[in-house]
Amino acid sequence: MSAAPLGTDELIAAANAWLEQDPDAVTHTELEALITDATQGDEAAIAGLHDRFDARLAFGTAGLRGELGAGPNRMNRVLVTQAAAGLAAYLLTHELSPSIVIGYDGRVNSEVFARDTATIMAGAGVRAILLPRLLPTPVLAFAVRHLNVSAGVMVTASHNPAIDNGYKVYLGGDNHGSQIVSPADADIAHAIDVVAKGSIADLPRSTDFVTTDDGVVDEYIARTAALAGPVKDITYTYTAMHGVGWETTQAVYAKAGLPAPALVEEQAQPDAAFPTVAFPNPEEPGAMDLSFAKAREAGADLAIAHDPDADRLAVAVPGRDGEWRRLSGNEVGMLLGWRAAERSNGTGKLAASIVSSPALRAIAADYGLDYSDTLTGFKWISRIDGLIFGYEEALGYLVDPDKVRDKDGISASVDFLSMAAELKAEGSTILDRLDAFTARFGAFASRQVSLRFAQISEIGDTMTRLRAAAPTSVGGLAVESFDDFENGVDGFAPSNIIRLQIEGGARVIVRPSGTEPKLKFYVDASSTAGDGAERQAAAEAVASQLEAGMRELLS
Repeated sequence: MSAAPLGTDELIAAANAWLEQDPDAVTHTELEALITDATQGDEAAIAGLHDRFDARLAFGTAGLRGELGAGPNRMNRVLVTQAAAGLAAYLLTHELSPSIVIGYDGRVNSEVFARDTATIMAGAGVRAILLPRLLPTPVLAFAVRHLNVSAGVMVTASHNPAIDNGYKVYLGGDNHGSQIVSPADADIAHAIDVVAKGSIADLPRSTDFVTTDDGVVDEYIARTAALAGPVKDITYTYTAMHGVGWETTQAVYAKAGLPAPALVEEQAQPDAAFPTVAFPNPEEPGAMDLSFAKAREAGADLAIAHDPDADRLAVAVPGRDGEWRRLSGNEVGMLLGWRAAERSNGTGKLAASIVSSPALRAIAADYGLDYSDTLTGFKWISRIDGLIFGYEEALGYLVDPDKVRDKDGISASVDFLSMAAELKAEGSTILDRLDAFTARFGAFASRQVSLRFAQISEIGDTMTRLRAAAPTSVGGLAVESFDDFENGVDGFAPSNIIRLQIEGGARVIVRPSGTEPKLKFYVDASSTAGDGAERQAAAEAVASQLEAGMRELLS
């Protein structure tokens, strides 16, 4: 949340009050130096304090996420302790004897934040369970359901830069282990604000929490391994992207009877500095270069990558031109969705975020299954009743909703490896399967473009301009309808999203990123005319035409 900029005296007073309660030597020293320099009139130090104290990291439907450092607009022990105490207060107003399970990854301070949370929860009277060591996010999401607790916290910033950390909250009970949504997010945020009015030094603490044994991890491994098909002949590479995925994933693959992968050793173990990648996200250009090199060396059929907390999956395959390429999130989602439909026996529901490809809807229609679009984020997908498969184009897939109610890159990789092995046994490949998809369901072409602005305010101005002068055409193609989700569309809660339905069945969706000065737009086009190559060419041509038109419109 933001407020009016503080005056210099107020700013230094706020910083000193924060300093008095900061138990972390690193952030304490950082803030002390800033205060000293600001008191002497150093403009850079004053600006640094304003950046840290004029705003507070907002607690929302993704919990907390931000840069590590001192002050309320950074991730640190004071802020996390306030969040834990606020969450504890929320849980105690909803249950007589609430409980929570807490997990953490390998980022800077993740274990510290997790242990602070456990001591605050125990001190508040919430039964607290700490996972035994750093583990992937899907294990924590599984533990919320498996242990039947009231809530879960995962300390992770997923695929964010190394300077970040985060705090993701799940709820049990009627929420079935899904991430928080409204109104719980606002209620928890209010409780945190109440705590933040005092000092964390006054909060009760207790070490009377339980560090669980490997039982919950072993159960996750067993249930995930059970997803594997009977065919195991597959050659593949694996990277954990310097995250926490390898230990658990390796155990899953071994129990499933899958052959061991050719491991990208340089990225196998947790390393909070992420030294071999500019950005620890397999979607980013260059992030899978070491995987491609290993795959060529191993003569692999495919390459598997997890993001640092292993809730996302990236897959790459050798192209027909001999070059390796990463499949898009929509391509992986289409193939896994088709696989889910094949084993559905005609019952259940498929779901995807509204910015994901309409291909999943086409699969559902072909198999007589129900289908739902959701707002962006797995917190919405995971809540769909009767769900058998859900995905979002940003590499998130849920193939086993009975086990976990969040995206799970490990489970998804087992399912994908099984599919690839079955295809190989038939003398086929993943690319052949994509061709078969186009022949049966049509061709689907997608684009996801991020436009960076100098100031976040420019994004709001651009959205306002788009709403005030709704385009009648994009790239020379007529706009058939203009849907403003701020007014509520298709039963969704009001959201800062605009959707343009384009002639011929294509569409464009525009939305702010929310965390960066970026405006994102998503283009989807499809074709069922002609043979497979003609269908794909037609869909790609329309998608390219719309992308160019949107770049011009939003520039």
